[in-house]
Amino acid sequence: QVQLVESGGGSVQAGGSLRLSCAASGYTDNNNCMGWFRQVPGKEREGVASFYDAGVNNYYTYYTPSVEGRFTISKDNAKGTLYLQMNNLKPEDSADYYCAAGTTRAYDYWGQGTQVTVSS
Repeated sequence: QVQLVESGGGSVQAGGSLRLSCAASGYTDNNNCMGWFRQVPGKEREGVASFYDAGVNNYYTYYTPSVEGRFTISKDNAKGTLYLQMNNLKPEDSADYYCAAGTTRAYDYWGQGTQVTVSS
């Protein structure tokens, strides 16, 4: 059973930075996709960034356009941890952020979330 635990959320002023971490346990090579999602109460969940591990230092990343150039997703296989470096944060980035793991077909496992609040 894969377990995901997010950390690193908090409150920052606009223009600031945060780094989210997602510690994964029970993760197998079959779960080669991991991603970050966010959700504001009353709104649909939004995909923020994804990381596809193609193996042997070969990977692909994707970002939703609103965070392109500001956010960076990365993964440390040795630590079993997924990161989301968020720079130049904007008030509209405020949300609960969730880590997910799965395959190219679907994300099967989700963390509990970490809250990010950006004040203007």
